[in-house]
Amino acid sequence: MLKVLFARLRQGYRTIKFPKGAPPVLPDRFRGRLLTDAGKCAADCRACLDACPTAALSFASETQGKRSIWIDLGRCLFCTDCVDICPHGALSHSKDYRLSFSRREDMCVDTDQTELELASELDRRMKSLFGRSLKLRQVSAGGCNACEADVNVLSTIGWDLGRFGIQMVASPRHADGLLITGPVTRNMELALRKTYDAVPSPKIVIVVGSCAISGGPFLDHQEVLNGACGSLKVDLFIPGCPPHPLTILDGLLRLVGRIEGEGRGR
Repeated sequence: MLKVLFARLRQGYRTIKFPKGAPPVLPDRFRGRLLTDAGKCAADCRACLDACPTAALSFASETQGKRSIWIDLGRCLFCTDCVDICPHGALSHSKDYRLSFSRREDMCVDTDQTELELASELDRRMKSLFGRSLKLRQVSAGGCNACEADVNVLSTIGWDLGRFGIQMVASPRHADGLLITGPVTRNMELALRKTYDAVPSPKIVIVVGSCAISGGPFLDHQEVLNGACGSLKVDLFIPGCPPHPLTILDGLLRLVGRIEGEGRGR
C-alpha cells in the first residue's frame, strides 16, 4: 500500500490542463485534415481522386491551369492513400486537432482553405439545460470499436471528461442525448431508433467518426445506412477514423460553450 502511495506522489497531477492550458503534445503520426500545395498540384492529374477509398475528394474548379481540390471531411478516413500516391508531393495532413462542426455542409472544404467553420455552442435555451451537466448515452451502431475506444479514453484520469460535467450514462432515460459511433447497420437501425426515442426531450445527437457521419469504409454497403445523419437531426459532427481523443474533447467543449472566442480553425 505504501508503494502505491509513493508512486502516486511521484506521478503528481496527471490530468491535462486543456482547455485552460496548452493541449497535450500530439504524436508525429497524428493526421489532421488534408492540405494542398497548389503550386505542386498538376492540372492533368487525378491520382488522389482515384486512390480515395470513399470518394471524399473532388475537383471543384480550375483557374490558370490549377485545380481546386475539395474534400468531404465527413467521408475522409485520414488514411494517407492520396498523400502516398501523389506523384508531385502536393498533399499533406495538417497537425491541427480542431475538427468539429455544427453543420454537415461545413465539412466540405477546399484543401487550400485556411480556416474552417468550427462547431458553435448550443443555443441559449439548450446551453442553460446542458452547459453545466451533459449526460450522454453512447451507442455503437456497428462500429469497429476504434471510435468507441477513443471516446472511452476521455473517462481516464489523464483526460477526466467528468470535470466538465460531461458523463456517459448506462440508460438513455437518464441521458440528455446520444453519442453515436459506427455506420448504423441494418441490425442496429431499430435499436438506435428506440434508444433515441427513450431519451427525454429536448435532446441532442453527436456523431463521432466517419462511419457515423457517412458510412466510412462501408459507404453504400447494402447492410449499412451510411451513418446516422439520414435518420436523426445531428447537433455535432466529429470526423476521423477514428478521431483523436483531443479532437473529440475539443468538439464536446465547443458544444457546451467551454471554448469561447474561437469559432474558426486553421
